Amino acid sequence: MPEAKVIDALGTGRRKTSVARVRIRPGSGKITINKRELEEYFPIPQDRNAVTSPLEHCELRDSVDVIIRVHGGGNTGQAGACMQGIGRALVKYDSDLHDRLREKEYLTRDSRMKERKKPGLHGARRGTQFSKR
Repeated sequence: MPEAKVIDALGTGRRKTSVARVRIRPGSGKITINKRELEEYFPIPQDRNAVTSPLEHCELRDSVDVIIRVHGGGNTGQAGACMQGIGRALVKYDSDLHDRLREKEYLTRDSRMKERKKPGLHGARRGTQFSKR
């Protein structure tokens, strides 16, 4: 029985409180995020570059279409989640890319999270203002 070619590759990315579900399929390089174009969803070039960097590193920017559903967090967190999701989906799309994506840390989860507020303080670490008298 011949081996079936992967049509769609799925990947999940997370960053802070953002979660991105990524689908990659052969195509012409179109990137859609929450049914909007990449430039429309991420107006800041830094976030756009983060999203497209795994594709450009693997030289697949113009040969695959990417469909992303992302929610939670802010712009930069969502861009980071998309970046990791694309990296994971690319590994399922073509397993030969694993080492290239691993060395640039596109597959690594960024574990930094917001520190919780503690009782008796105004924030995670900020205490009350000191009064001499």
